[in-house]
Amino acid sequence: MTQPLTVAILAGGLTHEREVSMHSGRRVAAVLREAGVQVKLLDVDSTLLQRLESMSPDVVWPLVHGSTGEDGSLQNLLELVGVPYVGSDPMGCRLASDKAVASSILGKAGLQVPDSVDIPQALFRDVGVNPMLDLLGERFGFPLVVKPSPGGSGLGVTIVESAAQLPRAMVDCFAYGENAHIEQYISGREVAVAVIDVADEDTHGPQALPAVEIVTDGLYDYDARYNAGRVEYFVPARLSDDDARTVGGAAETVHSTLGLRDYSRTDIIFDGETPWILDVNVAPGMTETSLFPQAVAAAAKQEGTTVDSFYLRILETAAKRI
Repeated sequence: MTQPLTVAILAGGLTHEREVSMHSGRRVAAVLREAGVQVKLLDVDSTLLQRLESMSPDVVWPLVHGSTGEDGSLQNLLELVGVPYVGSDPMGCRLASDKAVASSILGKAGLQVPDSVDIPQALFRDVGVNPMLDLLGERFGFPLVVKPSPGGSGLGVTIVESAAQLPRAMVDCFAYGENAHIEQYISGREVAVAVIDVADEDTHGPQALPAVEIVTDGLYDYDARYNAGRVEYFVPARLSDDDARTVGGAAETVHSTLGLRDYSRTDIIFDGETPWILDVNVAPGMTETSLFPQAVAAAAKQEGTTVDSFYLRILETAAKRI
């Protein structure tokens, strides 16, 4: 493109992840401005549509994390406005953001996913909490994992070591969503694999970036993700070349199977042989400690290019979309 792009970055909103979203938006805006892009950071509030109309951006980059930012709602709105935007379309967002739906689709496609069940809070109330908790313990054993079916950033997630911890884990989960996703605990190396999906002379189709390995002194929860000190990252992950290709290929397959666009991040437990798919993110965090920017930095170093070149390729792919 001969003229600098004009980009509206959408951040904030009223989800539980508002603060992280604002940090993501500010960080990406800074990177793009350094690259000569004209950027405005817009909060998702009652003035959004008027501000978009007056700005008339070449492309919108939604960086709203959680519910409305990742479940297809915001993307539906941008489709109504008729402006090109970065990221997956509404259908892809819906499929990826609901852990039960994504798990079912990916499992049927031949990927390994933990055994799981989703139960709404209303059903717990209707049939009785204690009998339901007993059934969960019998089905999965301990440890097991409880997490909200939608959402991210480790909010409401608990690794439950015993039956005595399960009631509290369910309360914490339902504080962030009406549906609980209870799954088998998988032991192994925790890695996150970012994928970019751009159409240019160098890349055609999803391309996995170097995996980021996460080592923490406990659960990789909200505090560990966004407060420095509790997590050690290894980028690239400490994997053999064959294992790195295995986890990278799994993330590329996830991206394609769910029909995602532009970029995504897949969270994986690698047990030494099999990549187990845990979560799929269509609007991954972009803060200083987030995983996607670390993967981009590692890829840029490997290729002898710059971080902003990756973001510009994503933007230009989206801007060409009518």
